[in-house]
Amino acid sequence: MQRIVKALIILDVCFFLCIAGGCRAENPEGGTPAKQEKSEEKASPEQGEDKTSSGREEDKMSSEQGEDKTSSGREEGKEEPGPADGAVAAGLTDPEGMTLETRVKPPEGYARAEADKGSLCAFMREYALKEAGSPVLLYDGSRKGNQDAHQAVFALPIEAEDLQQCADSVMRVYAEYFRETGQKEKIGFHFVNGFYAEYARWRDGYRIRVDGSGAAWTKSAGYDDSDENFRKYLRMVFSYAGTLSMEAESEQIPLSDLACGDVFLKGGNPGHVVLVADVCENEEGQKAFLLAQGYMPAQEFHLLKNPLHDEDPWYYEREVEYPFVTPEYTFPEGSLKRLNYQR
Repeated sequence: MQRIVKALIILDVCFFLCIAGGCRAENPEGGTPAKQEKSEEKASPEQGEDKTSSGREEDKMSSEQGEDKTSSGREEGKEEPGPADGAVAAGLTDPEGMTLETRVKPPEGYARAEADKGSLCAFMREYALKEAGSPVLLYDGSRKGNQDAHQAVFALPIEAEDLQQCADSVMRVYAEYFRETGQKEKIGFHFVNGFYAEYARWRDGYRIRVDGSGAAWTKSAGYDDSDENFRKYLRMVFSYAGTLSMEAESEQIPLSDLACGDVFLKGGNPGHVVLVADVCENEEGQKAFLLAQGYMPAQEFHLLKNPLHDEDPWYYEREVEYPFVTPEYTFPEGSLKRLNYQR
């Protein structure tokens, strides 16, 4: 009994320290953030939110905050990957296709509009996928417990820490897109406390020091545009940004305006975000779209199924109603938003 009491006291102290102290900054040389685990919503240096998982399991979110529909009773790494054979049988996917555009076909009566060269839509359509049937892996290489939610897995890089969760995955897509298309000056994201972390300054040798509720740049290194330094920058962003900061960087849009790169977003703790990865239209101008997500714990970015019809991953404009149900989260009305990253 004494051991149990001591353990509870230690847990209470740890939780208080997380709440009171928040997260520590990355060291000035750009190393890995001092914290090792985080929750769906990263800590605000001012508010000091607990960035550990805090005992939350994927199947325990309330429907008010966004309902997590992960099947209960599954253990991480012990479930076989969920088959996506329904879409293959329906003629909507080609297992031989190794990009989004070649793997997933538009539904009958719909067509993909031509994407401008260098656009985010072209980037997403041409992005590499892992082999058909690949499971979604967690950041440590183990299998995610729920393998029934995804249609395909993107070959988007993921860090080895529990950092790259839902908002982080969307930020990584944008960062990789801007970097690959020569728009590095557009790479920048706000922390939850409002601090703007731009890659150009990081590349030029500045590093971010977080002290209590504030953050500031300090010059401590030389110019470095390497892949390794880019990843260090992203790990710093992932430590202090999340769905709350992303919500502040977005504006609500009507469904009729939906385009590649838009998001269904609910800021909070927990919050969630899914990315519109592709869009097609029929002759009447009605849209169908594909959704992709990262999740918690940090895991590979993956294309979602549509729970309304397992054999067809497309979401149809005519079917959208609120609450808007995706395989592992339910979004409230007003959650469709456009990020301001491309301005």
